[in-house]
Amino acid sequence: MTKAIIASTSTIHGSTYLEYLLPTLKEHYYNCSEIVFIPFARPSGISHEEYTLIVKKAFSQINIQVKGLHEFDDYSNAIKNAQGIFTGGGNTFLLVSQLYKNNLIELLRTTILAGTPYLGTSAGSNICGLTMSTTNDMPIVYPPSFKTLGIIPFNINPHYLDPDPTSTHKGETRETRIKEFHKFNTIPVVGLREGSWLTVDDKTITLNGNLDARIFECNKIPYEVNTGQDLSDLN
Repeated sequence: MTKAIIASTSTIHGSTYLEYLLPTLKEHYYNCSEIVFIPFARPSGISHEEYTLIVKKAFSQINIQVKGLHEFDDYSNAIKNAQGIFTGGGNTFLLVSQLYKNNLIELLRTTILAGTPYLGTSAGSNICGLTMSTTNDMPIVYPPSFKTLGIIPFNINPHYLDPDPTSTHKGETRETRIKEFHKFNTIPVVGLREGSWLTVDDKTITLNGNLDARIFECNKIPYEVNTGQDLSDLN
């Protein structure tokens, strides 16, 4: 019984960290007094300790304690025994590299699929797809594989941006890059705009938030899906 929230971002413009998601997270983690935070993606290179403090401050607003995975002596037991799990954003290459280094990919997958409530934002959402190959991040390290958790049957492109018709920059767009991906891969891709998220409830995957999402399927014209729509059949 998978219970996951896969969000494009942790912070939308004009709000604080996770502010827009807190009402949803209060319900998502209703049975949790403490969650385990995976800080491996380290946005802007901040330390695990600094990152975890940011998350603790946010979750204190809904009376949930947070403990960083780096604070445990045994990472595997921490994941197995977690009441809930959150993987934050940052660099997906670094995150995936660290998960493989610590032999956590398969364990994290099975734990989520068994029903432990999970939240991913940005890089933490990228890893929910079949591969991390549609990340926007720079390859600052080299993970042993691009294969990720596969708790949803497609890939995510978080922070999805539409082309700006007023821009004088005529280089690559996100859509261009995803089309390049589909020259070599057939996995569908969901472009999640800022402030949007997917709710996974067992086998049902629903788009939530104020914005629609853009769907890319191999050899098909990209199309929009409305918020509230069921994406369970996208594979």
